[in-house]
Amino acid sequence: MLVNPVKLFKKAQKGGYAIGAFNTSNVEITKAIIEKAEELKSPVIIETSEGEMESAGANIVAAEVKELARGSKIPIVLHLDHGKSFEAVREAVRAGYTSVHIDGSDLTFNENVELTKAVREYAHYNDVAVEGEIGHISGKSAHHKDERLVIEKKNLTSPKKAEEFVVKTKVDILAISIGNIHGIYAEDPKLDFKRLLEIRELVRKPFSLHGGSGIPKNQVMRAIEMGIVKVNVNTELRMAFKEGIMHEFDLHPDEVVPYKYLPAGAEAVSRVVEQKIRLFGSVDKA
Repeated sequence: MLVNPVKLFKKAQKGGYAIGAFNTSNVEITKAIIEKAEELKSPVIIETSEGEMESAGANIVAAEVKELARGSKIPIVLHLDHGKSFEAVREAVRAGYTSVHIDGSDLTFNENVELTKAVREYAHYNDVAVEGEIGHISGKSAHHKDERLVIEKKNLTSPKKAEEFVVKTKVDILAISIGNIHGIYAEDPKLDFKRLLEIRELVRKPFSLHGGSGIPKNQVMRAIEMGIVKVNVNTELRMAFKEGIMHEFDLHPDEVVPYKYLPAGAEAVSRVVEQKIRLFGSVDKA
């Protein structure tokens, strides 16, 4: 069933676990994510970036997920990840997304507040949940083998600004920057748990952790213990899908039928999804 995630976040807060938010860019990946979540009886969030949404088409993505969710007994959320404009949010909502992330972190604080407020009013009117972002989460969703990413302190979430932002915008969940980065880099990030604790003391909202692919397991677990209820995973899925297909071509180099080699990518994605769901603690929480 396709749902608004607000109640799921509250349940996760009380239960001390997080829900995996997995990016998709085709139906094979989407099916792999949902089928594994069903097997593990876990709630799940299917999300697309603006680029992924535009590539497939918002209406097509929504139609796929709606159809797959129709016969499912687990709660499934369809989420726009890092929407940068009101127009992108409107496209997602009209297509049938049940949750949107408006990322105004590149704007001034006041501009971010105004954009997020406008999105919240529009989305809530349409029974769609809203994730806001304060602070800036650096990096790109890719495997940067030898590249080191410097995280500037000015990009980290200010606890007091987070409090002000949530009071003014009334978002349902807040994406925070505590040393997490998008993608996988040469050095593991080190999450600022002191900052997370300070934010949690001031902000009574669920928190979202982006960059779940590159964060060490022990840090993810500790972040969940401290209030994270949503963890985003994208890069690891992309890598798994590619590697699964490449391995299949190594075995069968002359294969040209997509439905014969694409399942290998989906199977690799499925293995990553299972690892993450178990790590996040959401097994049997559907």
